[in-house]
Amino acid sequence: MGRPTIYDVAREAGVAPSTVSRAYARPGRVNADTADRVFAAADRLGYRVRPVRRSAGAEEVPHKAIALVIADVTNPFYGDIIKGAYEAARDAGYQLILSHTNESPRVERQTIEQELEQVDGVVIASSRMTDSALRMVARRKPVVLLNRIIPEANCVLNDAERGIKRAVEHLAELGHERITYVAGPETSWSDGVRWRALRQAAAELHLDARRVGPYGPTVLAGLSAALRVAELEATAVQAYNDQLAIGVLKGLRQLGIGVPEQVSVVGFDNIIFDELVEPQLTTIASPLYRMGFTGMSNCIAITQGARPSGQPLVLPVRLVVRRSTARVSGRRGRRGPSGPR
Repeated sequence: MGRPTIYDVAREAGVAPSTVSRAYARPGRVNADTADRVFAAADRLGYRVRPVRRSAGAEEVPHKAIALVIADVTNPFYGDIIKGAYEAARDAGYQLILSHTNESPRVERQTIEQELEQVDGVVIASSRMTDSALRMVARRKPVVLLNRIIPEANCVLNDAERGIKRAVEHLAELGHERITYVAGPETSWSDGVRWRALRQAAAELHLDARRVGPYGPTVLAGLSAALRVAELEATAVQAYNDQLAIGVLKGLRQLGIGVPEQVSVVGFDNIIFDELVEPQLTTIASPLYRMGFTGMSNCIAITQGARPSGQPLVLPVRLVVRRSTARVSGRRGRRGPSGPR
């Protein structure tokens, strides 16, 4: 059989060929469910977007470009990652092509499909795509994943398990017996890692651990989560990220609940705003600049012929204790477990 065409994909997906073409070329013009059907059909058939042909006689110029794909350009978590990746690319003489996917697996996939033939490799930070979709990308170009693991790609991540364990130990030392985890997006691989680490650390220290969410990784989502945290009468909160933690902190105080007098709050990432809020946020600090620089350097090395080790590179984290955590207060009591686990 020959190489699949858009007509084959259209027939497989039950749509018009023009719809397949728009799904790749103009994703915003195609219904999300229809686009998902098109991409699933393309996967089954092994369809690949053909690169744009150069005009006759045009000089062949090396791409010398790497795509950096992030979930949300407005999230300060990505600032140091972008800076590190940019400086690594610049040092190596490569162009960085930055894309923002608005926390959408569908947009992420469409974006990568559009860029794949114009770049030498792809660095994806906190991917929201499925493992199978990431494998398809990794078969076509060198891929480095930040904060995600699949065997087919080079992976760079923070030591979330160790960071969460240290945070739980810190809260236990302060006398807290119940910790509520405020979860991040359902599509976040890191969210699952952090929740499992918290449950394990809590079990080892005979603490009660429960989870609320999922929530978007934003301050506004944290404000919404604060009411649920208050209903559970938690004395300590570990949030998926700093933005959620800051929202919870502000929301609890709006409800008349003192932080840290009645509830201690811990974040994850150590973004710049942690020292600007009141009280300053205790958090698990990730080496974000180093992650971006290392991920980009590794991707460039692979495009130049280096062989990946096959093992993920795990970067150390540290607990930064500030004023949002304190010894447990008797004012919220120590009643038995309540609410959903």
